[in-house]
Amino acid sequence: NGKIKLFDEVLPFFWIIIIIIMNNKNNNIKSKNYSRWFTTGFTDAKGYFYLSITKSTRFKTGWKVLAFFKIHLPKEDIKLLEFIQDQLKGVGHISSNGKNGYSFRINSISDLLYTVIPHFEKYPLSSQKLADFILWKEAIIMMKENKHLTNEGIKEIVNIRASINTGLSEILNREFLFARPIVRLINTPVVPNEAWLSGFTSGKGSFLILKSSDNIVSRTQLVFTISQHIRDELLIKSIINYLNCGTYRVHKNRNLVDYICSDIEDIYTKIIPFFKKHPILGIKSQCFSDWIKGAYGSVDWINK
Repeated sequence: NGKIKLFDEVLPFFWIIIIIIMNNKNNNIKSKNYSRWFTTGFTDAKGYFYLSITKSTRFKTGWKVLAFFKIHLPKEDIKLLEFIQDQLKGVGHISSNGKNGYSFRINSISDLLYTVIPHFEKYPLSSQKLADFILWKEAIIMMKENKHLTNEGIKEIVNIRASINTGLSEILNREFLFARPIVRLINTPVVPNEAWLSGFTSGKGSFLILKSSDNIVSRTQLVFTISQHIRDELLIKSIINYLNCGTYRVHKNRNLVDYICSDIEDIYTKIIPFFKKHPILGIKSQCFSDWIKGAYGSVDWINK
């Protein structure tokens, strides 16, 4: 069972968190019924563009280069991984990581060149992963041209690797003392459309029911949050503008920034109608349903 989590600094300490246990039942999700923007939004939340550079005596340079696109999810969300694979023309493979869940991975240079890259060029990312993608794409093109098999090519790819994800490992820093990170694209993030936000929320959103009580009154509050790395603070602010509600909070000690909507009128009139019209997918879709039912015992009022 999955649980909805709340960062302990988001709301006042006196609230008692009611943890919603999600139903693990996943219905089949039909890719053709959804915009490809959903996959882009979900990738902004959960996807990674990897470059792996490891020592290998099999190559004249002494280094082996691998590139791949990856999304890892809990085992309950395998149907969502299959949906995303379908949106990317069925390429790649889904494999089990044991109790840790499943990973969807595309590592064929041909599939990366002719499926993954065209997708994200047509439906561009909005988070800081856009800069990762642009540099990663340069490395893929170099690999297509076999430049990664040359000493100069390896140095260029190491410079790219230094600029994406978490940078260079200790080994690469030690072996490539003169590596220089490439300047990353500075983009102004915006929410492109509803499908993107649905995908992003399916990856990073949380729906919470909070309760407080004293001897006289018991109160219930709904809270909708989206958490992201602090480098995407501007993207979180753009979500506030797009939904025309909510606020944000920065947690510098954890390098996180949260979008927060707890105003009940905004939840009634904006958040719930939005996600009913542009559905969340995966286990969080059940979370969204339980979020409403847990607070009101029924969702009949929404359907009126």
